[in-house]
Amino acid sequence: MKLEGKSALVVGLGKSGVAAARLLALKGARVVAADDKPAAQLREVLQQLGLSEVRPVAPQSLRDVDLVVVSPGVSPTLRIFIEARAQGLPILGEIELAARYIDEPVLGITGTNGKSTTTALCGHLLKTAGLRVFVGGNLGDALSNRVVEGEPLDATVCELSSYQLETVQSLHCAAATVLNVTPDHLDRYPSLEAYAAAKARIFERQQPGDMAVLNLADARVATMATAPHVARLGFDPRHPRPETQLPPHTVLAGYLKEPRTLHVIAHDLQLRAPTLRGAHNAENALAACLLAYRLGLNPEQMQRGLDSYPGLPHRLERVRLLDGVEWINDSKATNVDSVEKSLASFERNVILIMGGRGKGAPYAPLRKLFAGRVKALLTIGEEGDKIAAELGPATACGELAAAVEKARSLAREGDVVLLSPACASYDQFKNFEERGEQFKQMVLAL
Repeated sequence: MKLEGKSALVVGLGKSGVAAARLLALKGARVVAADDKPAAQLREVLQQLGLSEVRPVAPQSLRDVDLVVVSPGVSPTLRIFIEARAQGLPILGEIELAARYIDEPVLGITGTNGKSTTTALCGHLLKTAGLRVFVGGNLGDALSNRVVEGEPLDATVCELSSYQLETVQSLHCAAATVLNVTPDHLDRYPSLEAYAAAKARIFERQQPGDMAVLNLADARVATMATAPHVARLGFDPRHPRPETQLPPHTVLAGYLKEPRTLHVIAHDLQLRAPTLRGAHNAENALAACLLAYRLGLNPEQMQRGLDSYPGLPHRLERVRLLDGVEWINDSKATNVDSVEKSLASFERNVILIMGGRGKGAPYAPLRKLFAGRVKALLTIGEEGDKIAAELGPATACGELAAAVEKARSLAREGDVVLLSPACASYDQFKNFEERGEQFKQMVLAL
């Protein structure tokens, strides 16, 4: 795509927007920006990008613009985009913009839960095997920064959210996986089916010889369409199943042999995942290994990567053991399904901290896991009353600090204090990372 001399409007100056602006400038475009945050909050970003002004997110900001680049967190239904389409202006997401300049194989990862762990683990497996790899997208570094850096690579491993997949047009994944689809972001999508359709777009531009990695335990994922002659490798974390039960043209390529042992049939081998806690993380490891298989990793290379993988912060992260009580930071669990998988990783004596800003999904499905497992439920944030009504009895703490103090008073040797909110963090924190970091600081100060 030729950008030299074009005028490009970047809507949203978050991480993705800043990276897109840098890429546009590198390719010779004149960059203008739109964001509704106060100018004082954007001063440092504008200086970094060499911009003197920021426009409002409104149709009048389209003046003298040749194309529009939208950040994933900005709703595509805003009037500015309706007007842009009416004017015939191209509208690109940041991922789509970057993808047009990437030559190496892209391994794409999406799903409601587990995509960050799978992305980080897949990147770690490849790097441990000696490959030159960029790891980013929705996780960590924006994809546009890979283009700006410009060095030759063997692969790009890219986490993709449903928001980012909404705007892709030419992104081609040599291997791609959808890990699962469960209720999430229902404040943005009209139905679970619409949300699943956004996830399935990761397979749309695959070609013969490419690979689709599918979670066969998730009915929506198992039946997602792929192009003819794309290899469909399925994994089933529960057990092997007869070929007659597999979706058409799908090969069972991996399953969970026991809690931390993966059976990857592509090599007819068993792999240990020693640092990944919970059956759901074994699923993530299966997907990561199958993606790495696409780039030719052998069993020894995979096991070396699994043995050395440190895990990600805020995902069942052990903070400390204090007086026999284990404190776990699972701030990344921002929806009900994620909490369900995290809770299942513990057998008993859990003091559970939940709450924040809700996403529209019910909490009642968690009730089946409470009996004999959850010792006490502490709530925080805007959703506290709703969580208590569906899962109670509960103790309303309001603030995270109060919940930590209450948990400290309740916990006894052998207990687990688990921050697993099932909610977004925006009512009290900037993001789930800030929530998790504050939790860790509070716990370490006890």
